[in-house]
Amino acid sequence: MHSTEDAPALATPQARRRMVRLLVVLTVVAILVAGSGMVLRLRARAALRTETAQMALPDVAVAMVQPGAPTQDLVLPGTIQAYLDAPIYARTNGYVRTWYHDIGAHVRKGELLAVIETPELDQQVQQARAAMETAQQNLKLAQITAQRYQGLVATDAVSKQSTDAASYSAGALQAAVASAQANLDQLLALQSFERVYAPFDGVVTARNTDVGQLVDAGSNGGTGSASASSGTPAMGGGANSVPRELFHVSNTRTVRIFVNVPEQDAPSARPGVRVGITLAEYPGRVFAGKIVRSAEAIDLNTRTLMAEVDIPNPKGELLPGAYAQVHLKLPLDHPSLIIPVSSLLFRAEGLRVATLDAQDRAHLIAPMLGRDWGTRVEVVAGLQAGERVIDSPPDSIAEGEPVRVVAVENTARSTQP
Repeated sequence: MHSTEDAPALATPQARRRMVRLLVVLTVVAILVAGSGMVLRLRARAALRTETAQMALPDVAVAMVQPGAPTQDLVLPGTIQAYLDAPIYARTNGYVRTWYHDIGAHVRKGELLAVIETPELDQQVQQARAAMETAQQNLKLAQITAQRYQGLVATDAVSKQSTDAASYSAGALQAAVASAQANLDQLLALQSFERVYAPFDGVVTARNTDVGQLVDAGSNGGTGSASASSGTPAMGGGANSVPRELFHVSNTRTVRIFVNVPEQDAPSARPGVRVGITLAEYPGRVFAGKIVRSAEAIDLNTRTLMAEVDIPNPKGELLPGAYAQVHLKLPLDHPSLIIPVSSLLFRAEGLRVATLDAQDRAHLIAPMLGRDWGTRVEVVAGLQAGERVIDSPPDSIAEGEPVRVVAVENTARSTQP
């Protein structure tokens, strides 16, 4: 039997063990709490450092490098000209007896335009015919005489000298006949110019003569009332009148325009290139044509290439002399790239463009620029299609500097117009 005084002594070890366990648990809990607090503080500090570093990065917007169009629309001024255009002058002297076609008349090749009276030439033709007849009669007499002398020389009725003289006289008269014939043919050719014909199918665009006017070979002095009838201002009269053609005929079924292509675009201005023509009098309409030939040489004064553009004009809507804008669709041998003009950096070392790599680090590139469209610029070398360029980059941006992309600009505005 144990006494009641031993009970507290028996319970003491258990109480101690419990106390120890409690202290261990409390210590572990305290350590865990302290450790978690330290971890949280470390994480907060790391996040703060990361956030601070991110806040230090410059915010940038990027734009994509876009490929340019395979062709370029080069707009040049031009003046429409008729494909065939000829002034019609008189080829003989005389007075205009009548004319048959006024301005605006459509004529066919060989159609009679006017008739000129040439009384002096007609008299010369009659005289030449009489001289031709005389020469022919003299030739016949000389030939008969030579034949007779040839028959008589065998009988010694005539001398050999007389026979030879008769033969050579017939030969000389033969040449005289040929000369008279040539003179008559020349006058007949001039007489044929009394009738003025259209050289080709076309339209009479000017008539600078009238009935009774005196005309000279190679030009025309018709002015005054003829000018009024042709719709052109009079240039005076009398001996000091400025000579003009009788008629002016143009074929406008096809019209042509000569344009001066800048030297840098000359290699692309080849025959067969498509062309569009616009005129103020036909708003919204484009007349299609093409380049048919070029001078194949650069003009030393203008540094341009002369190219001829032909445009079908079956309805006669395009009038010679009209001003037109020529839109050349020039193919590009090396298609260019397009970037916003705001992506350009002007540095002391030259023009630069800031591109981004996969890690969003900036790299400064020296591009070779082409044409400038105001908000967009052409790059012919230095960039690749699909690259990212910084739009409106900070002036202080450096090579290899990391940046933070906050926006991607609308690349639709970067395409070629």
